[in-house]
Amino acid sequence: MERTFAMIKPDGVSRGLTPELLARIQRKGYRLVGLKQMVISREVAQTHYAEHKERPFFGSLVDFITGGPVVAMALEGENAVAGWRAMMGATNPESAAPGTVRADFATTTQENITHGSDSPESAERELKLFFSESELLK
Repeated sequence: MERTFAMIKPDGVSRGLTPELLARIQRKGYRLVGLKQMVISREVAQTHYAEHKERPFFGSLVDFITGGPVVAMALEGENAVAGWRAMMGATNPESAAPGTVRADFATTTQENITHGSDSPESAERELKLFFSESELLK
């Protein structure tokens, strides 16, 4: 079993998509071992997106992700990192495969509804950033 970090971003939460996305995750067979709605602090957002710090879109990315509530999730299942990323679809919704979350719901590359860790290593780092050990089911 593998764990990954997943997030419903502010645009997904504000549009009322949380129930639909949670249903898709559960229908896929992933176990939710951590779930909370929160507003991300600027400090956590800057740490979370640190690999983009030198890119011109970093400031707007931090502003967007801190601009409203998100739903942070810890998912567990076989190949959870790759599986959740496949369910999300390409970052640019115009390139996302039909039936993926982003093809179905995203409006722009930045307002693309969801986030998912891109490797087991980033999943471990992101899970620790958003959840304490006591917040995760065993």
